[in-house]
Amino acid sequence: MKLKDMKKEELEVLSYTDLTEMILKENKKSMNTAKIFKKICELLELSDDEYTTKIGDYYTSLTTDKRFVLLENAEWDLRDKHKVDIILDEEDEEDVFSDEDSLDEEETEDMSESVEITDDEIDLDDDDDMSDLNIISDDELEEEM
Repeated sequence: MKLKDMKKEELEVLSYTDLTEMILKENKKSMNTAKIFKKICELLELSDDEYTTKIGDYYTSLTTDKRFVLLENAEWDLRDKHKVDIILDEEDEEDVFSDEDSLDEEETEDMSESVEITDDEIDLDDDDDMSDLNIISDDELEEEM
């Protein structure tokens, strides 16, 4: 269903980001923040004052919503329409796989040595932990209050 065919009550139920998604799908082209939000304000019959006070929060919601991508020309579009290529320079690859970062044999041997724990270091006597506890009846508890 197209946005212009929807009733105001139906539109008010949708979030601004849901409306944005519908607008971008219908227009089939990217749009800047101000144009999209102006269109939303027209659909919801919001005043210019509401536009001014809410556009900052609207922009924040767009930046955190994974459905949208901000293009280099400062316009928003649906992420599904754009693929992301990650390109590493040769210098970047060298930094990632540098020999300096690899462990030498001594470090590897040190890490593989097992750690021995003596019986003195382990507290196996759990009963001692409970010896200081006292059981108090409900009557005694009420008397203390």
